[in-house]
Amino acid sequence: MTSDLRQIYSSLYQYCEGEEFAGWDPFDGLNSRFFLYTPLQGMAAARFAWQQVIKRIPINLRPLLLVKKGVNAKALALFALAEHSMFRHKGDEIHQNNAAELLDVLRGLAIRGVSSSGEPTKAFGYNFDWQSRVFYAPKGTPTIVPTAFAARAFVESYKLFGEEDDLEFAKEICGFILNELETPHRNEDEICFSYKPNDTSLIYNASLLAGETLAAVGAIISSDEMRDAAAKAMRYVLRRQSEDGSWLYGPGSKHQWIDNFHTAFVLSSLDRINENLGNKEAEAAIKKGLSYWIEKFFLDDGTPKYFDRETYPIDIHSAGAAIATLSEFKDLDDRVLPLAEKIAEWTIANLRDPAGFFYYQKGRLMTVKTPFMRWGQAWMAYGLSKLIEART
Repeated sequence: MTSDLRQIYSSLYQYCEGEEFAGWDPFDGLNSRFFLYTPLQGMAAARFAWQQVIKRIPINLRPLLLVKKGVNAKALALFALAEHSMFRHKGDEIHQNNAAELLDVLRGLAIRGVSSSGEPTKAFGYNFDWQSRVFYAPKGTPTIVPTAFAARAFVESYKLFGEEDDLEFAKEICGFILNELETPHRNEDEICFSYKPNDTSLIYNASLLAGETLAAVGAIISSDEMRDAAAKAMRYVLRRQSEDGSWLYGPGSKHQWIDNFHTAFVLSSLDRINENLGNKEAEAAIKKGLSYWIEKFFLDDGTPKYFDRETYPIDIHSAGAAIATLSEFKDLDDRVLPLAEKIAEWTIANLRDPAGFFYYQKGRLMTVKTPFMRWGQAWMAYGLSKLIEART
């Protein structure tokens, strides 16, 4: 490895800190004040089309379309997790303080609720309206993805620094999962949690993030209810692994694809649930899925492909998530750490700006240089920090 990862991480963190961790997002097109004043805003097909155009066009039109930079809860959680990794690497109080400040800001973004039994719940949403293929989530809608990453950050903080408030916050997130998310699939030994309340979509990585959170908190407080639900969420996904080791995004007709970073998310969550439950139920599936992912999603020089059968666009999200996940699996497979280093080298050489941030995508003919905060900078900070920690 020729690059100085600590210097590159520091440069990236300083850039993001200078931006106050606010930025644009590939999916924030519906925040356009121009679009909000048109009748198209109320039409699902128009919202999806507009969002995709703004996401895919290689020129960043957001300033012209009056899309403001925003602070994203998932991004803050990832930056906090990155600083936790740097603290474990160096034991430096600066990283501890940085993580604590990020979590303080994150707390202020929480969506507060009350469970059916009167207990407080906490969740997080995105700072933009989002139209998926199957549902619409207005800005601030509580969804499992940012909520689970926030929970991961609070649980890690509790384990590192012993702050009881962090554990309490994570417990209240579990209250959201158990009381407010739907379970569109449930039987005696399987559960699939929904992406958000009042939703019936079946998405493998989203449900596993709910299970991961319950497993982590349940292991700390010895909650049989949480651990049992986590095991059922894990079992639901394990039983839907394809023969070759892969997982589709979900079982629905609109979810029939396999991509790089969602595969990474499934593997990471399965491993976290398995570890916190203290059993070997997922071990064989993880090894099989890991081999499929390594063999199908990366070129020999470390280039991260987007889909299993298509290389382009080469996306910063794929790179950051891959570096982080591979670093976490360093003790499971001898191939993973050298591959993580190759991906980091390729990404630094091809997608890094001299100012310290990372570009969005590299296509066949051009590179899209928009510096997305959650999608790119947060994931690369997390990935680089995990690799630095893994190489220590």
